[in-house]
Amino acid sequence: MMLEPEAVEEAAKALYIRALKDLPPDIKAGFQRLTLAETAPTARRMLATMVQNIAVAEATDNLLCQDTGVPIYNVRIGRGVSFDGHALLLALRRGCERATREYPLRSSVVHPLTRRNEHTSCGIGVPVVHVDFSDQAEVVEIEMIPKGSGSENGSFLKMAIPAEGIDAIKTFVVDCVLAAGGKTCPPTIVGVGLGGTSDLVVALAKRAATRPLGSRCSDPDGAALEAQLSAAVNRLGVGPQGLGGDGTAFAVHIELAATHITMNPIAVNMQCHSARRARATFTPSGVSYGY
Repeated sequence: MMLEPEAVEEAAKALYIRALKDLPPDIKAGFQRLTLAETAPTARRMLATMVQNIAVAEATDNLLCQDTGVPIYNVRIGRGVSFDGHALLLALRRGCERATREYPLRSSVVHPLTRRNEHTSCGIGVPVVHVDFSDQAEVVEIEMIPKGSGSENGSFLKMAIPAEGIDAIKTFVVDCVLAAGGKTCPPTIVGVGLGGTSDLVVALAKRAATRPLGSRCSDPDGAALEAQLSAAVNRLGVGPQGLGGDGTAFAVHIELAATHITMNPIAVNMQCHSARRARATFTPSGVSYGY
């Protein structure tokens, strides 16, 4: 199968707009679960307001949030797929630019020193593009995630020492959620990266934060820790928008990698309650869209 740049460009454009307008079903179901479990009246009202905002945005074909975020494209390429890597990157950028200019969208991307905004949602190193490979034959998946600044500012890194053990992980995650408070627009998805190196562990935390609700860490020990931390975080009382309550997080997700014998890297990255994402799947029969 040949992956044509023109098709990638159109998908990149459509995915950015779709992600900003349509909330994935698993997140909507997450709101229902938190609402049923919530005991604080103020928190229940806040959750109801969030759900209403989602419904109004979708009914009126508007964006879920004014923050269009930093655009991230995760590309997974299967076996038997032919493509020009450089052309692929350019196509993703063109699609991102077109979505911003043609829809139009507010560009949230600026130069880090001059703060100049090109009004394209693009810049040096942006959109962020991650390319990986899978064993699926003749399948390409492109996932688009617009990562807003409120949740992205809730990012933390700790190079712990092995002697501190799992207790260090639990303490750090809980402390990060408390430090973030309502600034990350909870209820959140708390992404935790464990192991690897400093750069890898932060990437793992981002991957964990943007996983669908209901998914589990593929490592059994990681999955067990996810359940423990999810319960612990929702006992903190931060609540929706930091106003108190039981529903501080939809879940805590963990991704991990092997690490050095003298290191224990831990990273936390949070996703806000508007956990936006969209996916395009390319096969020989065409392109389909989902979450």
